[in-house]
Amino acid sequence: MRFIGVDLGWSSGASGLCCLEWRSGKLVLLDLQRMLAIADILAWIDSWLPPDQPGMVAVDAPTLISNATGMRLCDRLAHKYFGKYHAGCYPANLGSTFAQRTLTFGLSLEERGFHHAPTIQPKKLGRWQIEAFPHPAIVHLFNLPRILKYKKGTLAERRPELARLRHYIHEFLPLHDPPLDVSLGTIPEIPLKGAELKAVEDQLDSLICAYIAAHWWHWGIERNLVLGDSHRDRFTNRTTGYIVVPMPDKKVLSFEC
Repeated sequence: MRFIGVDLGWSSGASGLCCLEWRSGKLVLLDLQRMLAIADILAWIDSWLPPDQPGMVAVDAPTLISNATGMRLCDRLAHKYFGKYHAGCYPANLGSTFAQRTLTFGLSLEERGFHHAPTIQPKKLGRWQIEAFPHPAIVHLFNLPRILKYKKGTLAERRPELARLRHYIHEFLPLHDPPLDVSLGTIPEIPLKGAELKAVEDQLDSLICAYIAAHWWHWGIERNLVLGDSHRDRFTNRTTGYIVVPMPDKKVLSFEC
């Protein structure tokens, strides 16, 4: 079973891409990339998840949007439960400038047999897609009192926050279940320049997305939250939007910011 994380560029920006594989009771990093064109991203996904390969794709973008205006239910719930961690969700509606791009990406995954999985039977092989949101996942996975603020601010402010994320991935995801084997594969070092920092940021976000997919497949609802509408429409087999967030693991140490 393979798990793809896509930190999708919502407008015209590049996207971070990660592929993990479940192998001998551990997750192994197979690839970590960054690409610009949607066609190249889909080709990359096809290379790691051809039609006969089971897998799950977790996308950091709203791939299901049914509301004409305002916010989706899952976006409101993200603010309700994770706003205190500074992890509120960016609102999505059909009038959003990015809506066509993110919806089309989700439909392209559906055409490849990746059906939405707001509910799942743990450890069952298949081809699915889910929506992920790295910020609340990072808060829960590493028991943090707030998000790591590596997306906004000066380079001097963002770089140490991104370095902390890399440290937590390297040191503490191996302690989770499922564990990430960091002895195989390469997690990039944190660069000194702004453009290069953004590239690594996208890649690490995609790694978190891939881990969310693996965690959802491994545990299902037992150790994950589903924000939003998890009920499928009987005609479209879709929901109005949902976000999967791993629950905190009490065995993993808590950290001070």
